[in-house]
Amino acid sequence: MPRPLDGIRVIDLSNGPAAGIATMVMADFGAEVIKVEQPSGDPFRSMPSAPMWLRGKQSVALDLALPEGQERLKALVATADVVVSSYRPGSDREFGADYETLRQGNPGLVFTHVTAFGPNGPLANLPPYEPVVAAKGGRMMAFEGTAPRTGPVFSALQVTHHAAAMATVMGTVGALVARERTGEGQLVETSLLQGLMPYDMAGLAIASLMARDHDKWKDAVPPGAISRMPTINYQPVMAADGKWIQLGNLLQHLFDNFVASADLADIFADERFQGSPAGWKEEDREAFRDRMFTRMREKDSAEWQRIFVENGGVVSTIFQTTQDALSDPDMVDNGHVVEFEGGRKLIGPVARMTATPAEVTANVPEVGEHQSVLDQPREAWQPNVTSGPQGGALHGITVLDFSTIIAAPLGCTHLADLGARVIKVEQIGGDPWRWMGNGSLGAIKTNGGKESISVDLKSPEGQEVVRRLMAQADVMVHNFRPGVPARLGMSYQHAVAENPGMIYVNVNGYGTLGPSAHRPATHPIPGAALGGATWQTGVMPTGTSIPELREGARRLFRANEVNPDPNTSAVVAATVTLALYARANHGVGQEIFVDMMGANAYANWDDFLWYEGKEPRPGLDEDLRGTGPLNRLYETQDGWAVLCLPLEVEWEEFCRLAAPDLATDSRFTSRTSRADHAEALTEILVTLFGQRPADEWERLLGGAGLGCVRADGPGPGDYWHTAEQVAANTFKETVHHTRHGEMERHGPMARMHGTPNTIASAPLAGEQTDAILTELGYDAGEIAALRASNVVWSEDAVPVTTG
Repeated sequence: MPRPLDGIRVIDLSNGPAAGIATMVMADFGAEVIKVEQPSGDPFRSMPSAPMWLRGKQSVALDLALPEGQERLKALVATADVVVSSYRPGSDREFGADYETLRQGNPGLVFTHVTAFGPNGPLANLPPYEPVVAAKGGRMMAFEGTAPRTGPVFSALQVTHHAAAMATVMGTVGALVARERTGEGQLVETSLLQGLMPYDMAGLAIASLMARDHDKWKDAVPPGAISRMPTINYQPVMAADGKWIQLGNLLQHLFDNFVASADLADIFADERFQGSPAGWKEEDREAFRDRMFTRMREKDSAEWQRIFVENGGVVSTIFQTTQDALSDPDMVDNGHVVEFEGGRKLIGPVARMTATPAEVTANVPEVGEHQSVLDQPREAWQPNVTSGPQGGALHGITVLDFSTIIAAPLGCTHLADLGARVIKVEQIGGDPWRWMGNGSLGAIKTNGGKESISVDLKSPEGQEVVRRLMAQADVMVHNFRPGVPARLGMSYQHAVAENPGMIYVNVNGYGTLGPSAHRPATHPIPGAALGGATWQTGVMPTGTSIPELREGARRLFRANEVNPDPNTSAVVAATVTLALYARANHGVGQEIFVDMMGANAYANWDDFLWYEGKEPRPGLDEDLRGTGPLNRLYETQDGWAVLCLPLEVEWEEFCRLAAPDLATDSRFTSRTSRADHAEALTEILVTLFGQRPADEWERLLGGAGLGCVRADGPGPGDYWHTAEQVAANTFKETVHHTRHGEMERHGPMARMHGTPNTIASAPLAGEQTDAILTELGYDAGEIAALRASNVVWSEDAVPVTTG
């Protein structure tokens, strides 16, 4: 079968996993990926995850410090469609590997540059390492309280790599889609810092609104993290066998299902426990929490899961490690694990595309294995049009977003940022996320740049509205459970009957092919099931008294934060761009399946593979300071700094600048010897870092391009609102919201230089209902009748007093 990127040649000038995962995805989906390495190879080839992100590529070795190496690179790029680079800003020019040099003679070239903090600003020269970006961007402060202490917590899961990789895919492939329309390539920029954008759900919005009216918005800031307990709906509980189960019953009907299945239904007759647990009195809520702990200790985890699965409407999973997840039936059955000879297991395709599926190989090239490709002639892409740039990359594409809450809606916002017209089709009353806590601000995040129409999808009149919408759309995205779209007259079969070229994206929790296909899921479920939360917890709690269970649940809840939803969003957007290019390349629409479990396998990219001799994932210490002496938080004279030195050359430079005696200490002269004496090295570095302020360490080491920054700065919202680095790269923009007025939102995950991004605020629920109905051919009388019969609806725009 054809693949989306058949005929596309990608020159991979990157080192390491962030851009490496992106080019791996491109290879999976048909691109010819040629990795250009220095003669000694990518310095990150020794990473345990390298067999995953090197797969499916060719390798050529060029010494770009020499003029002849630069000439050979230029000749190779002249035959290419795409270059993906991870050079630090400015350094690419030294090696003849910059955009302006390489695009000469190849105006159709798409050049995607992946950096740590963006091309401009005081942090531009820092290395693209997860701990560095997470610390500076406030993510480690967001975890404060996971361990029972103040200060930042080392964030283990490498989400900026995942999101930046998906941004690289969506930006690059989006630029290829635009090239079909404009006849021109362009520069695309993304960064690990932009990879943090999806995980700040409402922080920037709150910070910008507080700056305008502090008294009005001060209560929108959540309470202190250290003492915060989970919501009852998202409660982790320990079973009789000592295993922890994550509950995720966000919506009231799901919570009621859990109460009934756990044989706690007597509360339904108790007036203290009516409605959502969020509305119960605190003493009643905490009494019920303790009762939950006691009840769940009465059966083993497997028995509880059997009960919950048989019920079908209870959201729950057992906490696993990422290695456990490689054998999870849902992961295997949905193709997220691909097994090769010798028992090797690699992550599967990022999505299941039915007409243009991916093909995964375990082949990893040796350095320079494919030198002959340098001498093979190939014609560069020739444009069929000369219209020039017009609108965003996805200008002219209409997306119907039927999804709710965070994961799929935020993915559609990424598409709106690329220029697509996204119409959110909401139930009467709006997406439930709009009314949950600070969800009104979170919903602004997840619906940026869209229009909204609110329709009763169960009524014949509402289904006629949807039919007309489908006839005019290019893409449909929904997160209904299997079977629901058919009952609503909006299944894939219904869609292609109206529009044969439809790209139809199903987004659900578990995937449609495994034993849990019918089960609901919310964000804590893949966090627990895929191993991210287990890793972030450090040491799984074992105490069985009520106080110990409460503390264990608090720690697990803090570790299992919201990232599984944004992890999925990035995959949704990347997949849609692949499908759009497949349609341009092969003339086919198709049905596509994305699920949260598979998307979060990609977020656990560092450990979601197995082969004989693979190093185990390094664990966090109990105090959650890091995974080893050179990947760790340190207390300084006045705060905290993070240190990340994965390469030998960086260790040598660190010793030269900060600790010359360590360079000659036989315990620390190699990676192996440092691992053997990790405790001793940690003790030395604890003392060393305590001798200077955090900012001085950042100037000394970070200023030399090493991975060291202050780690106890502002949290995410304030960072995005105030940081010089954000302003220098225009990573936030001021937009106007109908209810709240001027406020700030994040910029695009992938900055497009030839087809500018379109950044706008979110609509109120149903804000464009009348305009869209008019566009669909309804007259004023028909629209009034639909409103009178409650087939369509719009939210009142009266300002509210809090988030």
